[in-house]
Amino acid sequence: MARGPRNPNAPLLITAELPDDVLAWADALRREHYPPERNRLRAHVTLFHALPPSVEEELVDLLGALARTAPPQARFAGVMKLGNGTAIAIESPEMVALHAAIAERMHGLMTRQDAQPLRLHVTIQNKVTSQAARALQEDLRPRLPATSFRFRGFGLYAWEEGLWRPLRVISFHR
Repeated sequence: MARGPRNPNAPLLITAELPDDVLAWADALRREHYPPERNRLRAHVTLFHALPPSVEEELVDLLGALARTAPPQARFAGVMKLGNGTAIAIESPEMVALHAAIAERMHGLMTRQDAQPLRLHVTIQNKVTSQAARALQEDLRPRLPATSFRFRGFGLYAWEEGLWRPLRVISFHR
């Protein structure tokens, strides 16, 4: 996570925050398989990668309004190939709908990456050889737990030189 004074020009990221037990499991898997010299973040589910910092106040209001609902249900939906990496796919129609509401509000402000169709996932390995990625995928596929969970909130972060500065977590109503 970023330290020192905040960069006011840093792009904003939004995540779907995992419950503590799922986060601990996914983060342990990430620490085991992500190249250590590149693993500077904990496990996460990114909804938006780079929104302009000028919309921070609007985002806080929007996320707060969207979080007035019950936590969205989700489940692990299999192993996802990332070319030179591996992720755990997540299925959550409710979170996809919330993402669409944010995207509609941020229309015209999103990067090409953020305007792509959402594929919810937790990256547990990246920037490895395709052979290493395939080996992990084959190993994980039969032992991936059939886990269902509820997202606990939205995370808002500033992207500062490759590190994330936590700004706030906006929790769903229970």
